[in-house]
Amino acid sequence: MARTTSAGMLRRIWEALNGETAYRRYLQHWQTHHADSESAPLSRKAFFAAETRRKWSGVKRCC
Repeated sequence: MARTTSAGMLRRIWEALNGETAYRRYLQHWQTHHADSESAPLSRKAFFAAETRRKWSGVKRCC
């Protein structure tokens, strides 16, 4: 049973590192707040592209 727990923990860590949990949170938010709108949620690819643009746009400097 410890192996399953360890495998589950490793999977959760991997999903947190690769952004999968962020996409799941986005889908949950969309279902809760925007499901009645005519638009569909972003695809996984579009979500990650938008997050990359958001993260790296703007002024980036160390000091």
